[in-house]
Amino acid sequence: MSDEEAAALLERFVGDVRRALPLVAVWVHGSLAAGDFQLGRSDFDLVAIIAEEMDSGQRRELERLHRRLIKDFPVARKLHCSYVERRLLRDPGEEHDTWAFEELFRRPISPVNRRELLVDGVALYGPEPAGMVPPVTEDELTTFISDELDTYWRRVAGRSRPWLRDAWVDSGLLTLARATVTLRGGGMISKREALAVLIQLGAPADVVRDIHDRRYGRRTRRSPLWKVRRAGLARTFMREGIDRALIG
Repeated sequence: MSDEEAAALLERFVGDVRRALPLVAVWVHGSLAAGDFQLGRSDFDLVAIIAEEMDSGQRRELERLHRRLIKDFPVARKLHCSYVERRLLRDPGEEHDTWAFEELFRRPISPVNRRELLVDGVALYGPEPAGMVPPVTEDELTTFISDELDTYWRRVAGRSRPWLRDAWVDSGLLTLARATVTLRGGGMISKREALAVLIQLGAPADVVRDIHDRRYGRRTRRSPLWKVRRAGLARTFMREGIDRALIG
């Protein structure tokens, strides 16, 4: 898929949502907004602001809309969007209808995502996020990151099966590096910058190289034996890294 086709996907998405919902704005955040987007490898991270709550018919149409997009643009499988009612935007604990991983479910807009919107967010349609998204305090951001490491990621690091999969290795180690920098007062960094941080933190060099090649280099087929070895290395580093990050 070319950059032109990616632009066509986003244009089609905005047009379809405008016809289906009372759309106020569509915002881009994450790697697409921060300049670290890798077409075919990165997710399209979006937030749509709507004027009023969706009813059941609109939710069904929204699911059909996303499935049509995937049929016409296969890379739309990586298009994730939260649909936020405008009056609830300032409630950080509120859950919102979200399309991701080819299904519709509910989840909140995390402090990390809201900080991304404030720092790098770009409007595809409607007003910019800076005028609508409430500020995220440093305490709110670091508390969320600490809790996520200590509960969610520590639990994942205690299981062996997820670490046999590329996606879990990539997400886990990059999240740990980015979280460590933020908790140490270094702000928020990109996934590309996180690779260098992993080396500084003592991550196994061949695991970091594996992540780099999958995201930025030429994809290579890895043997099952390598994936088993990588899983052990990644889990060990993850468990020790969580402890270091939380101790500070």
